[in-house]
Amino acid sequence: MDFLNAIVAILNYVFVPATAYGAQLALGALGVTLIYGILRFSNFAHGDTMAFGTAMTILVTWGLQKLGLHFGPLPTALIALPFGIAITAAFVLATDRAVYAYYRKVRAAPVILVMVSVGVMFVMNGVTRFVIGVDEIQFTDGARFVISAKGFREATGLAEPLAIRTTQVLTVVLAGLVVWALFWFLNKTRTGKSMRAFSDNEDLALLSGINPNHVVAVTWIIAAALATTAGVLYGLDKSFKAFNYFQLLLPIFASAIVGGLGNPLGAIAGGFIIAYSEVAVTYAWKKVATYAIPGFEAEGLMQLLSTEYKFAVSFAILIIVLLFKPTGLFKGKAV
Repeated sequence: MDFLNAIVAILNYVFVPATAYGAQLALGALGVTLIYGILRFSNFAHGDTMAFGTAMTILVTWGLQKLGLHFGPLPTALIALPFGIAITAAFVLATDRAVYAYYRKVRAAPVILVMVSVGVMFVMNGVTRFVIGVDEIQFTDGARFVISAKGFREATGLAEPLAIRTTQVLTVVLAGLVVWALFWFLNKTRTGKSMRAFSDNEDLALLSGINPNHVVAVTWIIAAALATTAGVLYGLDKSFKAFNYFQLLLPIFASAIVGGLGNPLGAIAGGFIIAYSEVAVTYAWKKVATYAIPGFEAEGLMQLLSTEYKFAVSFAILIIVLLFKPTGLFKGKAV
């Protein structure tokens, strides 16, 4: 029984939350790697694009709830998500036309575009805070749990409960569908193939008649959709606060670089590597050890790092990868 309790504790506090968090990071990293692979710069405004998209989705969600529209056991935010994506896509396309288009025209160095994206990041952060405020917002509704702690205890008789929230299951399922749709689009559609060709060799793609403006616009739209979806799933799973998405920028970039910046498969793998590492390193393993080792009593929490320092884990992994394998585990473009 104690061994089963140990397994349940690992599932409850490590595996389930890390899987949901990894799916959120993977979607965020896909947006970063798409921009890097096609537009050839690291978009530091991606975290605040997630915040802006989530804020727009929350505003639409509130409007739907006032009208009495709900989505049954699922969050109403899922109905609002397409509207949030559309608003965010329009915003980033306007930003591209007003800001980035000029630097592409003069063929500015990638480092210049990176600095420009930092400026855009601060503007987007200010707009988001102005529109929705700086307070923490809970906007999930519908059924809270797929498996409740009380129900699991009654069904199994184990002392350790297992609770799986609806938002965690929703995150994994929706992220899987989004990733499948993205890979289908990139591999099966004419526009997707044009984007891949543009990423591999811009000059050759232009000579073959590919419209660069169309490729750029579609790239921004997809990046906005990925950012908004990732941001909404993260907000549903935890809560929304504009500054939190700025903090997510480090683990998202770490995910993209660890997997191989510019490689979509690497972004997905990197998201889960970072998520599992952060959760495992900051989890207090005392309870699991007590269950697993009869008679064992630890004096401390058996926690390698406090949860306050979880982003240090992604930073450490990022540094190690940059030192020993700068192209990432799945060999993306050199950073």
